[in-house]
Amino acid sequence: MPHPNTLIARQWLGTPYQHQASLKGLGCDCLGLIRGVWRERFGAEPEAVPAYSPDWAEAGLEETLAHAGRRHLIEIPSLVFEEGDVLLFRWKPHLPAKHAGLATSRTSMIHAQESAAVCEVPLNKWWLARLAFAFRFPESIA
Repeated sequence: MPHPNTLIARQWLGTPYQHQASLKGLGCDCLGLIRGVWRERFGAEPEAVPAYSPDWAEAGLEETLAHAGRRHLIEIPSLVFEEGDVLLFRWKPHLPAKHAGLATSRTSMIHAQESAAVCEVPLNKWWLARLAFAFRFPESIA
C-alpha cells in the first residue's frame, strides 16, 4: 500500500505550474505541492508563506526552505529518505536548496517544476547529486 503522502501527492499530478500557488488541479509550484500535502494531512498550514520571487535563493543565499523544514518537519539524513519524505535540492553547490519534491519510492518523486505540470519522475543520478536535505512529516501535530 502506498504511503499516505504518496496517495495525496498523486492527486496533484497534472496540476499546472504556477509560481507561489498551491491549488490542486489549478496551479502550484514545488513548495505549493508540499503545502497541499500538509493541508490534506493536518489541516491549516503551520505558518504563512511570505511572497517570494523566482530568484529568491540566489538573492538571499539563506537556506530558507531547510529552515522551514526544520520548524515543521523531522530532518533525516538526506540519503536515507523513504517513500513519503520531502526532498530538497540545490541547483548549484554554492546556492541554497530551492526545489522540493516528495519521494514516492527510493527511486522516484513527485514535484512541480517551472514550465511543466506536476509529474512523477525517476530519482536518477542527476537528482541525487543535487539532493541537499530530507525531511519526514510528523505522525501528528499538537
